[in-house]
Amino acid sequence: MEGLIRKSSKLVTLAAGAALALSFVAAGCGSSSPDPAERAVNAANRADQAASRAEAAASKSQQSAAQAQAAASRVEQAASDAKAAADRAEAIAAKTMAGGHKGGAHHRRHKKAESSEGGAAAPAPAEGGAAAPAPAPATP
Repeated sequence: MEGLIRKSSKLVTLAAGAALALSFVAAGCGSSSPDPAERAVNAANRADQAASRAEAAASKSQQSAAQAQAAASRVEQAASDAKAAADRAEAIAAKTMAGGHKGGAHHRRHKKAESSEGGAAAPAPAEGGAAAPAPAPATP
C-alpha cells in the first residue's frame, strides 16, 4: 500500500517538474503558443487526480483488510467455542455411557410375606397337626 502511494507521489512530483520545466522553456523561447506548457499542466493535474484516487483506494483496501482480520478473529473465536462445546458434550456422553447403570437396576430384593406384615413369623402348627391358616397379605 505504501509503495503505491510513494509511486503516485513520485509521479505527481515528476509531472509538476515537467510542467514547470516546459513553462520555462516556452517562456525562454519567446513562443507565443502556450500549448506545451498547458499540456504539461494538464498532465500534472491528471497525475495529481490519479494519485488522489490511488490514495483513496489504498485507504479503502486498508479498511477492508482490517475488517477481514476482525472477521477472521471472530470466526476463530467461534471455532474455539464450538470445539469447547463439543469437548464438553463428549465428556458428558462418556460419563453417561460409563456410569449409567451402576448395577442399581438389578438390586430388587424379594421380601418374604412375613416381613411385610410386621416381621412376625407364622404361628407354629398346634399339636393336633392342623396348621392355622396364613393371614392375608396386607394391601398398600
